[in-house]
Amino acid sequence: MLKKFTKSVFAASVLGLALGSAAQAAEPLVVYSAIGYDIAMGKAFEKATGIPVKMVDMSTGPLLARVQAEKQNPQWDIAWIDGAAGMRNMAAQGMLAPYAPKVDWNALGRDIQPADHAYVGSAASLACVIVVNKQRVPKADWPHNWGDLTNPKYRGMIGMNNPAVSGPTYPCVAGRMVALGSEKAGKAWFLGLKANGLKTFATNGVTLRALDNGVIKVAIVQNSAGIGRMLKGLPYEVIYPNPVTLLPRTIGISAHTSPQVRAEAEKFIDFLLSKEGQAVAQKGDPTGDSLFYPVVAGVAALPGIPPLSGVTVQTANPAVWGPREGSIDRWFTNHIVH
Repeated sequence: MLKKFTKSVFAASVLGLALGSAAQAAEPLVVYSAIGYDIAMGKAFEKATGIPVKMVDMSTGPLLARVQAEKQNPQWDIAWIDGAAGMRNMAAQGMLAPYAPKVDWNALGRDIQPADHAYVGSAASLACVIVVNKQRVPKADWPHNWGDLTNPKYRGMIGMNNPAVSGPTYPCVAGRMVALGSEKAGKAWFLGLKANGLKTFATNGVTLRALDNGVIKVAIVQNSAGIGRMLKGLPYEVIYPNPVTLLPRTIGISAHTSPQVRAEAEKFIDFLLSKEGQAVAQKGDPTGDSLFYPVVAGVAALPGIPPLSGVTVQTANPAVWGPREGSIDRWFTNHIVH
């Protein structure tokens, strides 16, 4: 009788474990991400913790639009993007659960963490720089300042991303407005670029392919994208005009998750910022998003990334520019893209 009872308990335990495993597998941690090394990070996290991850990869503009469309019924647990404005806008709508990971931040890391811990700054790059195709523009004619780009000698030669689609580009646009003193002045500058034949594309990759093919000769893109093309051996020069706008890479947890899922999401962020996670981040997209400025003490930037001390950097306050993102993106689409 005891043997039969033991076997029954054992069988029930096995069945319970199987059902538990199936339930866990059916409900992975859902990450909406626009980061180039996200798939690699998801696989590494799952291997390290056993927590399954569903990585939904898309550009930042569509990601933020999807989050808004799902506002009444969120289907995501983590959002991971380039830029703090979109994340701050989500926080203002009560969409994020605050989290303050216990991390030994470096100075940059401390600077980009929001005071309310609504989201986490996990890395940084520069929202936009000037990238020149050296085979198509003689060195004597390279632009060096933002103001140079409205010079008629660059007519029809310049391209950039659409901020409604590309994550780094809205902070770039906002940064020009900050540097010029107002939204109105920034819009006037972009209208000047359009009058000078500015071409617009969806994302860094499309803009840089246009630069490869001679459709444009000068690009306004994220610094990591330009550096990545240089590392591939393409004849590019990355120019850092005064000023460049810092682009925090941010990650946030949905406020609508269960306590269990929230704990798993916190583990994902902890893993991302761990020594192992940072190694994955720097290997997962070696000619793209891996070319970031680390925010964790003891982690050095990859070769080819100039120190921030060597460029003039400004920030676009996400509390100011986050609420304006939708209206400025619409203005850009209506007046610059079309």
